[in-house]
Amino acid sequence: MARYFTEEHEWIDVEGESATVGITDYAQEQLGDIVFVEVPEAGTVVEKGGEVAVVESVKAASDVYSPVSGEVTEGNSALEDEPALVNSSPEEEGWFYRLTMSDSSELEGLMNEAAYKDYVDSL
Repeated sequence: MARYFTEEHEWIDVEGESATVGITDYAQEQLGDIVFVEVPEAGTVVEKGGEVAVVESVKAASDVYSPVSGEVTEGNSALEDEPALVNSSPEEEGWFYRLTMSDSSELEGLMNEAAYKDYVDSL
């Protein structure tokens, strides 16, 4: 499974045409304690760069953007009852949604882990 990152601090794990999306550890640290997460429903069609979810913390509300276009196959319903999963496990159990990608070439231009680490270090 390949993992990519965006400049908006989303991660995407890709396996074939399927992908799982969430926000990075850096993003959750910047937000602070997460109190609410709104994830997309299955069947939602998302566009690369489009708003797809909302995360609210004690500090601020923030939109989550889709790294690629596709159709959502599952939203992480566990986040409705336990939004703090985004803080405790942002890059594992705190994922936001899964989708079937419509154009895997949209992965080009996303960062690998080393490039993302360099990007965060430059902020």
